[in-house]
Amino acid sequence: MEPALYLIPVTLGATPLEQVLPAYNRSVILGIRHFIVEEVRSARRFLKQVDRNVDIDALEFYPMGKHADAARFARYLDPLRQGHPMGVISEAGCPAVADPGADVVAIAQREGLRVVPLVGPSSILLAVMASGFNGQSFAFHGYLPIDPAARARRLKQLEALTVSENQTQLFIETPFRNTKMVADILRTCRPQTRLCIAAGLTTPEEYVRTLTVKQWQGTKIPELSKVPAIFAIYK
Repeated sequence: MEPALYLIPVTLGATPLEQVLPAYNRSVILGIRHFIVEEVRSARRFLKQVDRNVDIDALEFYPMGKHADAARFARYLDPLRQGHPMGVISEAGCPAVADPGADVVAIAQREGLRVVPLVGPSSILLAVMASGFNGQSFAFHGYLPIDPAARARRLKQLEALTVSENQTQLFIETPFRNTKMVADILRTCRPQTRLCIAAGLTTPEEYVRTLTVKQWQGTKIPELSKVPAIFAIYK
């Protein structure tokens, strides 16, 4: 297999691989022996899902963890420099998107090493697709401030961008804070602003609905405290 840094998507939850990943990905994965991963245990579990007969002990894993370390990441790429294909695996979805894998990819790009993104589920794109909002211009902001006053200010700023830039604004929260996030949006944003809640995408718990803030205020909101969710607002 041609030496490259292969960016390997994984499922967003308890979803059969064949439902969200092309068969081609499997052939690529089985040709790789060196993996840069966000978390070793979940990466090993994913690879066993790909092929239950894979020899996990014959593979090399290089953990990224939650904190980027450019010097360590540079050393991780040594097998690729020596002509071996490498894979990058994050905890969920597509690596290098809201993920420390982006730092590894940046190093590979600076050195002119080949980078190959594989097809797989992106919760950001899926949320945009299902929201009914502007898919020509959108921005993902990751986590908003935890401090209530700072969060309210940020929500107001993002809401203003939906009008001034005609742009969809997306953000996330840790699942156990999802309910609080919804409450903050409904308390802070204008009644006519539209909110899409996209939770558990591609999983049996999938829930996607778009309503105005005023409509949400009169709607029973599902239990979100254990489900990964993306929130999108638009004018």
